[in-house]
Amino acid sequence: MNRIRMGVVGCGAIAQIQHLPHRSELRDKYELVGLCDVSRHLVDFMGDLYQVSHRVTDYRELLALDMDAVLLCFADPKTEVAVAALQAGKHVFIEKPMCISVQEADRIIGAAEASGKTLMVGYMKQHDPGFQYALTEVAKIPDIRLIQVNHIHPDNNLHLKEFNLYRFDDIPQEVIEHTRTLRAGAVHEAIGDVPDDVQRIFAHLTGSMIHDISVLRGMFGTPERVVSMEQWSEGMSVTMVLAYEGDKRCVATWTHLPELWDFRETLEVFGSAQRVSIRFPTGFARGEPSPVTVQGMDGSKPWKKEVIVNNQNSFKLELIHFYDCIVNGKKPLTDGYAARQDHALCRDIIKAYMQANI
Repeated sequence: MNRIRMGVVGCGAIAQIQHLPHRSELRDKYELVGLCDVSRHLVDFMGDLYQVSHRVTDYRELLALDMDAVLLCFADPKTEVAVAALQAGKHVFIEKPMCISVQEADRIIGAAEASGKTLMVGYMKQHDPGFQYALTEVAKIPDIRLIQVNHIHPDNNLHLKEFNLYRFDDIPQEVIEHTRTLRAGAVHEAIGDVPDDVQRIFAHLTGSMIHDISVLRGMFGTPERVVSMEQWSEGMSVTMVLAYEGDKRCVATWTHLPELWDFRETLEVFGSAQRVSIRFPTGFARGEPSPVTVQGMDGSKPWKKEVIVNNQNSFKLELIHFYDCIVNGKKPLTDGYAARQDHALCRDIIKAYMQANI
C-alpha cells in the first residue's frame, strides 16, 4: 500500500482549518476519495475546492466507496458512524472526543477488535513536539509535589473569525433533531439524570477539557481517584483535584471567559526544586509552537531555560502517525482503550461531584 485512500465525514471548522489542508500536504501518503457532510451546499463546495468527485450527505454512501480509511471530524455523537466504518472494514481516525459514554467507547472498541482495523483518536496535543519534550523533562523530577492545569477558554468564534470558513444554513431539521436525540441519550447513558449545570460541566469535560485529561494520562497515567470537584458560574467553570500514584496531586481548572480573546492552556509540574511548564496554543492555530519552560536549582543558584522544539503542526503529525499505524503496524499513541479511560474519568468526576452534593 503506497497511498491510503481516505474519506472524510464532517467538513466543518476543524476539517477546513486543519485536517483537509494537512491531507493536501501529505499527498504522498493520502488520496482523498470522498467527502460527506449533512450540509449539501458545504460538501459540494469543499468537493470543488479539493477536487473530490464523490460528495454525499449520508455516511453510508461514503462507506460503500473503495477506500482504506475514514476520518471522522463532525459534531458528537460519532459512535454510530465509527462502528459502521469499522464494520465496513475501514481504518478509523476519530476526532476527540471519541464518544460521550463509556458504554459507547466499549461498542467502538468492540467493533475495532472484531474488524482488526486501526482505531486512533485525535488527541493532537500528545503529538505536539513541545509536549513530547516536556515529557522527557518531567521524567527527571524525582519528587513531583504538584501538577497544575489552567484552561482559560474564550468563545471559539473569536478565533474562528481569523479564518475564511465556509458555512451554509441548509442542514435538514430532521438531522438536527436526530443528532440532539442521540446526544441526549448518550449523556444520560454516561451520567444519568443530573441538573442542567452539571450537564454543562460534563459537556466541557468531554468536549474541551478532554485534551487536558488526555495529556495528564499521557504524562502520569490514570489517576487513582477523584478527590473533589467544584463547579460554579452555572456550570461554566470547574476545578477538580485528582490523586495520582506516588501521592501526587493535580489541581485542574477550566473556565469559560467568552469575551477574552487570549486563549490560555497550561500544564505545570512542580518538584521540590524543579518546575516544568508548557503552554498550548488554541486548537485552531497553525504553525504556532507550544513553548516549554524548565526551572531548577544548581546548588543555591536558580536557573531557567525556555525551549521551543519546532513549529511542526500536531494535527499534521498525527496524520503521519495514523499512516504509520496502518502501513507499518505501529500501535496508535492515542487508541480507543486510552480514550475509554478518559471517558471513564469524566464520568467519575461527575459522580464525585454528585455524591458530595446530594
